[in-house]
Amino acid sequence: MSDQDSTAVAEPVVKSKASTDKQQKNKKQPRYNVVLWDDDDHSYEYVVLMMKQLFAHPLEKGFEIAKVVDASGKAICLTTTKEHAELKRDQIHAFGKDDLISRCKGSMSASIEPAPGT
Repeated sequence: MSDQDSTAVAEPVVKSKASTDKQQKNKKQPRYNVVLWDDDDHSYEYVVLMMKQLFAHPLEKGFEIAKVVDASGKAICLTTTKEHAELKRDQIHAFGKDDLISRCKGSMSASIEPAPGT
């Protein structure tokens, strides 16, 4: 065996555009909180049902969110990407009135805000 046969030649490592694009796509998107705002025209039952239907939260989690929004004026329902947060905010606005409270005229208010640390 000659010296030429046993010598390994190192090939230069060249990153392809595809691998660079993949690294950029894997970069985490900023996170946003979906915030539910308190009012006196919606019942705990309404909030619990809405949390179950729109966010798939179990009844216990929905009740905890109802207690927090009642006690502090607002509650975070979900932390997610901006597009998903906007969708969930819009679904809250379209959920409809609370049939258990006669003075209720429509849905609860919600907003989105950047999550801390993003």
